[in-house]
Amino acid sequence: MAATPVGPFGDEPHNYWTQPKDDPFTKFTERVEKGEVKLDATGGEKEFVTKLLGQLGIPASSQLWIFSATSLQSGRISTRNPRAIYFNEDMYLGYVPGGQLEVASLDSEKGTIFYIFDMPVANAPVRFQRSERCMNCHAGDAQYRVPGLAVESVISGPNAGSLDAFRRGKSGHDIPLEQRWGGWHVTGAPASLKHHGNVTGQSRAGKIDLSEVIPGRAFDMERYPVSTSDVLPHLIFEHQVGFTNRVTEARYLTRAALAAGKGRIGTEDAKVLDAKAAEFVRYILFADEAPFPKEGIAGDAKFKEEFLSTRKAAPDGTSLKDFDLRTRIFKHRCSYMIYSRAFTTLPKEFKERVYARLSVALNDTAPSREFAYLSAAEKRAIRGIVSATLGK
Repeated sequence: MAATPVGPFGDEPHNYWTQPKDDPFTKFTERVEKGEVKLDATGGEKEFVTKLLGQLGIPASSQLWIFSATSLQSGRISTRNPRAIYFNEDMYLGYVPGGQLEVASLDSEKGTIFYIFDMPVANAPVRFQRSERCMNCHAGDAQYRVPGLAVESVISGPNAGSLDAFRRGKSGHDIPLEQRWGGWHVTGAPASLKHHGNVTGQSRAGKIDLSEVIPGRAFDMERYPVSTSDVLPHLIFEHQVGFTNRVTEARYLTRAALAAGKGRIGTEDAKVLDAKAAEFVRYILFADEAPFPKEGIAGDAKFKEEFLSTRKAAPDGTSLKDFDLRTRIFKHRCSYMIYSRAFTTLPKEFKERVYARLSVALNDTAPSREFAYLSAAEKRAIRGIVSATLGK
């Protein structure tokens, strides 16, 4: 018998549109509607966004500028008016000056929940609207056909439409850096780092002529909470998108398999889940991380400070969030996203497969050739951190 397909995410057993939501932004809107949280719209857009980020626990230093028209608000986005994206481990907020606010919030069962709403005005209630149109881009091949996050790299033309695209259908830290960030501004990157950021194109005689777009030259940085679109939050963003989409696919696959087997995993479905768990463990342990430029990456100081403020440390002070930034993102190559609710609430039928493979991968007495890039010392360090902070 063939393995069970996920099936349409709106239908049984997933019921994306009808089941209760437990994502953090839905909980925030409920507190707003009850009057437990006040939204202050008296100081203008920038001040409102800055305060809202604080209320949501999203660091303003995570700001990323995107000027390609890849959003429901495509008509408002250009090199003269970039869209800004801010994020933490559970939530992503999009801000277009003069436009609407967009939120993608991670639900432990359903994947990503999307909201879009108008910038509030003084003394008027905010109308939070769950968006259905986001699924045009957020439930495609790159999201494994389930509700997930999207990140693209395109060369945008004079009207911000796409002239060329790269790494379509893919997300994660394994994407080569030279294929990333088309249509995005990137600040703080070393000169040797080749990528598609900070350029637009114009089609002439069947070829695309590229022009540099210097961050802040065509738009007013003062309209945004901070003046950076730093390379380090770009790297973190990419890693989280890849992790989250893989977790969401695993959840949907496991749920479909359990429904098909009336609470049990059939033989063919077990093979699929085994293969997915093996792939996921490679991702968790950064097996195919794209190489860094020769001089490494510095990273914005404020972002590093705010990112590390939520680190979970072992008794010896080490953490999965500790940066390397010389040859790779992290010193200890095991994703901090294993602490996220999206991961910890995975069905045990999948999570136990992941833990079993992690145990094999991190065994330094009978090392796996597949994970030989991890030294015995790094494996022991990762095991110590995970055991102390996650109980595994």
